[in-house]
Amino acid sequence: MSSRATDNTTWTTRQLLAWTAKHLQQKGVDSPRLSTEMLLSHVLGVDRLKLYMDPDRPASELERATFRELVERAVAHEPVDYLVGKSPFFSMMLEVNSEVLIPRPSTETLIEHVIQHARRVPGFHSPLIADVGTGSGAIAIALAKNIPHSRVIATDISEAALEVAERNAEAQGVSDRIEFRHGNLLEPIAHERLRYLVSNPPYISDTEWGEVERNVKDYEPELALRGGHDGLRDLRVLIEKGRPLLDKPGQLVLEAAASHKKQLIKLAEDTGVWDNAHVLADHEHLPRVLVCDAG
Repeated sequence: MSSRATDNTTWTTRQLLAWTAKHLQQKGVDSPRLSTEMLLSHVLGVDRLKLYMDPDRPASELERATFRELVERAVAHEPVDYLVGKSPFFSMMLEVNSEVLIPRPSTETLIEHVIQHARRVPGFHSPLIADVGTGSGAIAIALAKNIPHSRVIATDISEAALEVAERNAEAQGVSDRIEFRHGNLLEPIAHERLRYLVSNPPYISDTEWGEVERNVKDYEPELALRGGHDGLRDLRVLIEKGRPLLDKPGQLVLEAAASHKKQLIKLAEDTGVWDNAHVLADHEHLPRVLVCDAG
């Protein structure tokens, strides 16, 4: 497209999808087909499904130029979700920008666990949930939508992130059951009694930071990624100080790096206040989600 799109050649939706997906794949862009669909649907102002309902629609010169610019930025590893200002997650489309992390499939393991646990275990039917470090609001909103009688407190140290999360909650129709609070880690919920304390905190260690891919390191908020020298800075606080905030029954559910599995279980067991500490595997069969019952 880059060599021909500047002439008078007609490019249809079908042709743009095929050429660009191949181009992004060759350049090592993640999920090249999905990325192409997101970029083109954004430029044309239609849903992704509409692209396939009208595949022979010719693109205007302005549309081609706009699309080409976005493709070039994607090839330079700028995240496609930021380019279009939204990200698909748990059957939702959430607003995202550089103030918040892009939601990832591994986080769905945490959400699915809490939803199923709340449905089947007595005492958790109408839980008060705290989502610490909510970012875009992905976890808080997904739980509020799928646990009808729940109430959620969503916190973040970043006021800009909270603004994004509030807009997402409004768009998803759950703003009446989510309270957003500004502050660091457990401070905004210090006097609460919860059923679930959940979090996807920063957990990339200082030694691992140098290996982080460019599209993450150069564009996503470092504040939400780096977890100190061993990656456990915030996880340690949540495990060691979270128990007084939970009722019994209550549950702590935390996302972490797969490499942290043994350390997390040891941290939980060493406190003496958690029962049944175990780690769930994510969609890639990697141990990513620590679950502890309030002892």
